[in-house]
Amino acid sequence: MIIGLTGSIATGKSTVSAMFQKLDIPVVDADQIARQVVEPGEEAYDQIVNHFGKDILFPDGTLDRKKLGSIVFENETERLKLNSMIHPAIHKKMEDEKNKYIKRGHEAVVLDIPLLFEGKRNRTFDKILLVAVSEDVQLKRLMERDNIVEHDAQQRINSQMPIKDKIPLADEVIHNDGSRAETEKQLLAILRKWGLNV
Repeated sequence: MIIGLTGSIATGKSTVSAMFQKLDIPVVDADQIARQVVEPGEEAYDQIVNHFGKDILFPDGTLDRKKLGSIVFENETERLKLNSMIHPAIHKKMEDEKNKYIKRGHEAVVLDIPLLFEGKRNRTFDKILLVAVSEDVQLKRLMERDNIVEHDAQQRINSQMPIKDKIPLADEVIHNDGSRAETEKQLLAILRKWGLNV
């Protein structure tokens, strides 16, 4: 079973991801892979340097994400260009990882994708699990986590698809407003409902 795990900023998706790993269910993390594909020696890295120039590199040759970010966030064309370089590499690596776990005989594999609905990638999963919290909890957690003021936190939340719009698109939702134990209880109940041995 291929499970798509998603959420929104500061909803606690990483917490649920760690719970899957504790249950010996492998997790393929899109964010982690996004960092790997832009390391020196990778094809996407070469494409990025060829297009944006060496100014976006640190002296040691690694990517200066802040510098690259400042270019692409102000220029839609450049942002789309960057995405066209890294997204295929991310998808390919995620597929390879997923297939590796399937070959090893795992009953389920989780693909942890923050922008799963925004990226229109909800076709490739058997089940989609959304980690959600109420809007006030999300705002409070984000302000605490990133040590930012309410206005900045709200801006980041507004840049994503609202949680309430994601809920109807998911097969199941974990409501992560409570304690860790309550979250874990919900996760186990959902996985058993899906017929997994946990």
